[in-house]
Amino acid sequence: MFLAILSHKLLIHFFTGNNYQTYSLSANLTIILISGIIFNYIISKNNIRSNKIFEKLRQNNEEIKASNERYDIVAKATSDTIWDWQILNDDFIWNKGIQGVFGYKKEDVGETSKWWFDRIHPEDSIKMSIKLYSFIEQKTEKWQDEYRFKCADGSYKYVFDRGFLVKDDYGNAIRMIGAIQDITKQKEEEQRLKLLETVITQTKDSVIITEAERSNRAIPKIVFVNPAFSEMTGFEASEVIGKSPTIFMGRRSVKNEISKLSKALRRKEEFKFETLNHRKDGGEYWVNFSMIPITNKEGEHSHWISIQRDISEEKKQEKEKEQLIRELTQNNKDLKQFSYITSHNLRAPLSNLTGLLNLMQDIPVESPELKEILNGFSTSTHLLNETINDLVKVVIIKDNPSIQKEEVLIKDVFENVFNQLTFLISLHKPILKIELEKVTILNINKAYLESILLNLFTNAIKYRSPKRTLRIFVSSKEAGENIVLTFKDNGIGIDLERNKDKIFGLYQRFHNYPDSKGLGLYLVKSQVETMGGSISVESEVDKGTTFTITFKK
Repeated sequence: MFLAILSHKLLIHFFTGNNYQTYSLSANLTIILISGIIFNYIISKNNIRSNKIFEKLRQNNEEIKASNERYDIVAKATSDTIWDWQILNDDFIWNKGIQGVFGYKKEDVGETSKWWFDRIHPEDSIKMSIKLYSFIEQKTEKWQDEYRFKCADGSYKYVFDRGFLVKDDYGNAIRMIGAIQDITKQKEEEQRLKLLETVITQTKDSVIITEAERSNRAIPKIVFVNPAFSEMTGFEASEVIGKSPTIFMGRRSVKNEISKLSKALRRKEEFKFETLNHRKDGGEYWVNFSMIPITNKEGEHSHWISIQRDISEEKKQEKEKEQLIRELTQNNKDLKQFSYITSHNLRAPLSNLTGLLNLMQDIPVESPELKEILNGFSTSTHLLNETINDLVKVVIIKDNPSIQKEEVLIKDVFENVFNQLTFLISLHKPILKIELEKVTILNINKAYLESILLNLFTNAIKYRSPKRTLRIFVSSKEAGENIVLTFKDNGIGIDLERNKDKIFGLYQRFHNYPDSKGLGLYLVKSQVETMGGSISVESEVDKGTTFTITFKK
C-alpha cells in the first residue's frame, strides 16, 4: 500500500492526461506484484527462522525434561536431600528427601534459610554458620561440612552437606545448590570402631591380627599388633608385621600345637590353647592363646584375630598350689597315721591300765600316801581314756567322707532323741515347742542327725539359766532348695564377740562347768559338714542361743 501511494504521487508529478491513466494502472500492478514477491520472500525467511527457533526450543525442553528425570532418578538413588538456595531473596527449595529422610510433611517445610539453620543442632549451629558464610564471602565454588540436623520427631541425625556456589558475571554469589546425606549409621559405626580401637590399644592383653589367606603357609602373616604385644614380647610392630607368629612362639609349643592350629585354620574354627612363648631377649613366658576367625559383611573370611594373655604368674601360682597340695596331702596322711596310732595303738595299753586299776580296787591299801597316789593314777587314767574315746569319735567322722545316706523323716529322728532324753526332760522339765513339717525328708545319715540333736539338747539342758525356766524351740522347714533346722534355747548364752571364731573348735570351753569338755559342738559341726550341710550360731549372754542347720534337699 505504501508503494502504491508513493507511485501514484510520482505519476501525478511526471505525467498528465491519458498518459497518467495508462502508466498509473500498469505501474500499480507492477508495484503490487513486486510487493507480493518481496513479502512472500520475507515471510518465507521468517518461517524458516521461526522453525529453527521452535526446533531449538523443543530440543531445549527435551534436554530440560531429561535433565529433570535424571535429577529425580539420582535423588532417589542416592537418598540425598537436595536443596536450592536463592541467596539474594533468601528463597529456599527442598526436594522430597526432606520428607523421606527427616520425616517432615510438605506443609511443614520452610522456604527460607532460617528454617534450615533453626534445625541444626545448637552445638553445631555457630560453627557451621561461620564456615558457610565465610565460604560465601570467599566466593569459592565448593563447600562441605558435617553437622546434626533435627528430624520431625525431635531426634537428630548426623549429615554430610555439600554445596556448590553459583555467581553472576561480576563474581557475586547469587545461588547455592547442595545435597544433604544421612551419615548417622556411618557415625555410629565410626564411634563403635573408635571404642574398639581404644579397647584394643589400651588392653593389657596382646592382640594380633593376621591375614586370612595362608598361601600354603602353616600360619598366616601378621598385619597388626597392639602396644600390649610389644610390651609383652619385646618385639616392635615393624619387626613382626608381614611375618609368621612362630617367631615368638617356643619350639615346644610349635611342635605340640602346630598340627592342631593348622587344622583349626583350615576349618576356620576358633582355637584356644596354652603355650610357652619366647620374648625378644630369649626369656620364656606362658600365654593363654586364642585365635578367632573374622568375617566381613558378605560372610567371607577376611582375617584372624588372636588374643594372648600372659599367664606366667598364674602358672607359677599353680605350681606353688600343686606343691602346697602335695605337702598338705602328706601332712594329712601323717596326721591320720598319728590319729590311728593315738586312737588304736594306745587303746590296748590303756585298757590294760584300766583293768589293773580295777583289780587293785579289791586289794586293801593301808598306806595313805599309796592310796592317794593310786586314786590320782586312777583319775588320770580315766581322763586319758575319755580323751582317747573322744579322739576315736573325731577320727571316725573325719575318716569317713562317703557315709551311708538314707531318706529320713525328721519327725521320727526327733522321737528317738526324746526317748533317749526322757530322764533328763522329766528331771528338768523344760518347756518344749516343736514345729516340724511332716513331709520333710532328708537324704542324710540318720545316726549323725540323732547325734547332732542329742548334743544340742544336752547342751541346752546343761547350760540352762538358773534364773528362769528352760525353753527349747525346735523347727524344720523348707526354704527354696534347702531344708532348715532351727534349735533355740533361752539358756546362759555365749559371748560371740570374744568366742565367735572358736565356738566350733576342738576342746574349746566357754563356761567353767566341771563336765564341760569342749567336744560337742566340734562333733556337731563335723557331722553337719560331712553330710554336706552348714551350721551357724547366734547367741547373746544371759539371753540364749540359736543354732541354724541347713541341708540341701
